[in-house]
Amino acid sequence: MTIYRLVPSAPADDPGWDLAINHGEVVVRAHSSGEARAVSALEEASIRAKGVPPTTTQVVASAFRNEKLYTVIEDDSGTFDDTGPVRVLRGAFVFPPDYQGLKVD
Repeated sequence: MTIYRLVPSAPADDPGWDLAINHGEVVVRAHSSGEARAVSALEEASIRAKGVPPTTTQVVASAFRNEKLYTVIEDDSGTFDDTGPVRVLRGAFVFPPDYQGLKVD
């Protein structure tokens, strides 16, 4: 499999960050860059939900799925083992204490 780094690519003042959280760089072992995005988004939603996310809305709305907010780069540093299951290998998914997600009125 391939190791991918998902790296924030939009500036801090980009309006896209008003709708999604910047979790910094995340490293994922996956079959494709698209799968790396999806795995990161699912991990983010699972941590937010403290288990299995109740719906897929959080996964679809994740910044990891937005190519304007995150870019995906193949990691060839050899730092991470490319054998094993598809999963997040490194990342911090931190939510502000008062974070309630996107509200639609």
